[in-house]
Amino acid sequence: MIATTSTIDELIRNHNPFAGHIVVRPQQIWGKSYPDVPSINAHASKAVFDAVEKIRNGKRETVGITITAEKGLGKSHIISRIRHRLQSQDNTLFIYMSKYDNLNQIKYQFQQTVASSLRAFGSQEVMQWQEIATALINEAKGWNNTPQQYISSIYPNWLSKYSTKTIDILTESVLKIKPEINNPYIIRAILWTLSKTHAHYATYWLSGLEITQTQGDVLGLPNPKNEDREAEALSNVRQILDITSHYRVTVICFDELDITDVSDTGFTAAQIVANLTKDLYNSLKQGVLLLTMYPEIWNDQIRALPQAEAVVDRLVSEQTDRQPIALKYLNADDIVALVQQWLKEFYQENNQNPPHPLYPFDEAKLRELGKGKPTIRSVLKWCAENFLPCQSINDKSCTVEPNVTNAWKSSTVHPVKPYFDSELANVESSIGSLMEEEVNIAESLWLAFDSLVGKTLEGIIIDEIAAIEASAADQGFIDFIIVGNDGKVRIGVSVVQQDGKFIGATLKRLIDYKKFNLTRGCLVRSKQINSGAALARERLRILLQERGGEWVALQSQDIKSLLAIYFVWYNSESYELTEEQIFDFIEQKQLVINNPLIREILSDPSGQEPDNLTDDELPMRIPQSFTNDEKIELTL
Repeated sequence: MIATTSTIDELIRNHNPFAGHIVVRPQQIWGKSYPDVPSINAHASKAVFDAVEKIRNGKRETVGITITAEKGLGKSHIISRIRHRLQSQDNTLFIYMSKYDNLNQIKYQFQQTVASSLRAFGSQEVMQWQEIATALINEAKGWNNTPQQYISSIYPNWLSKYSTKTIDILTESVLKIKPEINNPYIIRAILWTLSKTHAHYATYWLSGLEITQTQGDVLGLPNPKNEDREAEALSNVRQILDITSHYRVTVICFDELDITDVSDTGFTAAQIVANLTKDLYNSLKQGVLLLTMYPEIWNDQIRALPQAEAVVDRLVSEQTDRQPIALKYLNADDIVALVQQWLKEFYQENNQNPPHPLYPFDEAKLRELGKGKPTIRSVLKWCAENFLPCQSINDKSCTVEPNVTNAWKSSTVHPVKPYFDSELANVESSIGSLMEEEVNIAESLWLAFDSLVGKTLEGIIIDEIAAIEASAADQGFIDFIIVGNDGKVRIGVSVVQQDGKFIGATLKRLIDYKKFNLTRGCLVRSKQINSGAALARERLRILLQERGGEWVALQSQDIKSLLAIYFVWYNSESYELTEEQIFDFIEQKQLVINNPLIREILSDPSGQEPDNLTDDELPMRIPQSFTNDEKIELTL
């Protein structure tokens, strides 16, 4: 074997580009995508691109598209292709939803999805929120500045001179051209996104979450009312989309609708999202609504809805047969093109020139796979299991049998490891936003403690991890209870990254040991609690000093591995892994038993506040020479 091939074979032994990468995750949709072959199921992505073009040209106002395909056939690959194509265009916005944590509050969760999606970078290498803020100011003032100009020089200059009065004036100017917006605070929050210091808090507020009183005072934004969060969320989303649709064609995607959860009203995730889509279709001025689902979900759930015809008309608005767009199985040419594209990127990234584009695979054997109508996922899984240098395969032209899996799979690599490594890389790249996702953090902690059932740690024998039994008014505050030592220990755990009223409401439950049958309350949080939040501070004092509870600091380095293994567990069906394998990997790698966060939650409480918390209060320089009576002209 020539030296070059020897070098490549060594690369193949140490790096498998397919392992752990058989499922498209949100990180591949928002960030670097997996290798894509645009010709595969091009009819589906073309339908979306054509719809965007028709809306852009005024031939349509709103288009509904539904794509159906069985598991692994490439629904999320199509969405990733759409996102990355649209990202290169300056007249579209992209919103993506794939997780449905609370079907009873889908509109509120959708508002959070809209806010987080628009935090992603658009075509101008800034947040999509900042693109919209720029468009609002430019139209109101008749200017033609870029987002970068506002962010890097114009806003810092204005804020230095005029402080928050800057946003007062800009908001008034924008409202003159947007009289239909009945909530001026939405405009105000969008305009704040162009300030580096305040953008995070503004988008947090736009998501419907509470900010501290101090932050609200600086930004001039009132906290949302919780009386009817769902109705308020839908109203806010409609106004946000009214604003964005004036400047961009908005593409809204709903993915991963196959979950088995059911709402209190008895509807599935797909049915609830379908009804939400119908509402959005009726109010969206310039947009594409895209849903992906299994064929049986379309037939058994969507068509079973009350007033199903009205829903179907909007979900497949361009289809004359009123049927979804079906994805096709891969043929031999598709498989060769797919594998070749993956290998091309792999070898280019590693500066290698293989003997042939499909090395170490044989084209004839890849084409043989096409006879079985495989899915993208099954092909990538086969490649992952058979990606070995030729000399490792005791045949004879470096070929492998297409129907034999695990033929040369290393017995030294744990089956969970490639997926864990992939998820850990995803977590590392998005840990900033993940630190705000209380549900994911709480569920990752639940899984971690669940893996300890029957084991002893910090003097506690873990009996079970129990859900909280509470009335509707008390739900959503205590995430779970760690039961140990034959029921003598009952630790209620609450993950709270929000500010405002929610932290006080959570602490109210954590200190009520009798009502919730607790022996200890544990708050998990990375941020300080505002000194001005008198009620929350008093309840915290009671928790730490009177109830023997604890506040454990949430630190990114401690939660990363727990989030990664939780995402593996959450996607275990797609990854074809069992819970037993995942728990075995957790134990083998000691991911939980040696985790400082896990140990701190179980350890004896210190009675003190952590000293490694972050301070989220807003710095704002108020010019000494400026008074509110002065007339201000914002000039460039």
